[in-house]
Amino acid sequence: MGKRAVYPGMFDPIHNGHLDLIERSLRIFDELIVAVVANPSKEPLFAVKERLELIDECTADMGMVRMRITSFDGLLIDLVDREQADCIVRGLRAVSDFEYEFQMALMNRKLRNTVETVFMMPHERYTYISSRLIKEVASLGAPVTGLVPAPVEERLAKKFSRKK
Repeated sequence: MGKRAVYPGMFDPIHNGHLDLIERSLRIFDELIVAVVANPSKEPLFAVKERLELIDECTADMGMVRMRITSFDGLLIDLVDREQADCIVRGLRAVSDFEYEFQMALMNRKLRNTVETVFMMPHERYTYISSRLIKEVASLGAPVTGLVPAPVEERLAKKFSRKK
């Protein structure tokens, strides 16, 4: 068995920064598990099933033989253990992300000291985007072209046209 990593997130919705990290993680790890956290307390726009479908659609050409998509609820480290992964992949866009991610990495290390966390920065053209910002911009009717894949842009348009 080679190196297996878990890339967790809400992915509500998946955007080009996420896809950049997935693509680059596949260059580093033998297998990547993209794990959608349920977390209904955050009131996601897309249901878990929809987020899984969107990730599947948007990564169809990325070598699904070496990548799996799943969802989970509860502790990330428990999922990492179940999946027998060696590593957690986390994205850092700015210094402001670092403190939270650093705390989480240390807690995960405390809970399972055999698991490493790898921090990756997205391409600089994606450092300013977040799912929250994309939803906000789309909800106000502005285009998100170039920030999200076409299937996500279509689903956002449908979601927000119904809310008006």
